[in-house]
Amino acid sequence: MVAFDFDGTLTHRDSFAAFLAWRSGPARFALSLLRLIPAALAYLGHRDRGRLKAAAAGEFLKGVSRAELDVEAQRFATERARRLFRPDAIHVWRRWQADGARLVIVTASPEPIVAPFARGLGADLLIGTRLVFDEEERVTGALEGVNCRGQEKVERLKAAFGDDMRLEAAYGDSEGDTEMLALADEPGFKVFGGRP
Repeated sequence: MVAFDFDGTLTHRDSFAAFLAWRSGPARFALSLLRLIPAALAYLGHRDRGRLKAAAAGEFLKGVSRAELDVEAQRFATERARRLFRPDAIHVWRRWQADGARLVIVTASPEPIVAPFARGLGADLLIGTRLVFDEEERVTGALEGVNCRGQEKVERLKAAFGDDMRLEAAYGDSEGDTEMLALADEPGFKVFGGRP
C-alpha cells in the first residue's frame, strides 16, 4: 500500500482554493476573501486550520447541494487536472500502479473536491476532510470530524486498514504529512517539483 498527499504533492497548488476561485469567478472570489478576513485574523490566534477551512466552506459553499457540488467538482477536475498535476508525481503514481500497489490519497482537502481526481487516477481509496451536509443534502459550512492532516491522517488510515497497517511508501510535502510519512518504509518528503 502506498499513500500520497494531494495538494502540493500530486498537485502544485491547493486544489480547494483553486476550485473555489474557479467556481466563484474573480470578482466574487475576491469579495468572499474579504469576508473571510475575520476568520483569517482569528486563525493567527488559534492556529486551527480546520476552523479556517470550515469558514471558507461556509462562505463559498453553504447551501450548495451535494449533487451540484459533485457535478461542479467533476467539471473542475476535467477542465483543470492537466494544469494542477505534477508530471513527476503522476509518473511515480503510475509506476506504483503498474507494480500492483494499493494506492490511497490522504488529503486535508474536502473529499467531494478531490474525488473526481482520485477516480481519474484510479485510486483505491480517498481519505480527506469531510464536509457536513444537512438533511436536504446541502453544505452547512461545518466539517464532519477534524481536518484531515497530521495525526488525523494516521487515525483515518488505521480506521480504514487496521491498527497494524504499514505503508510501503508515502509521499507528502508539509508538516501535515509527517506522521503519515513515519508509517512508511519509504518516506518521500518534497520529492516532486515538476510543474504542468
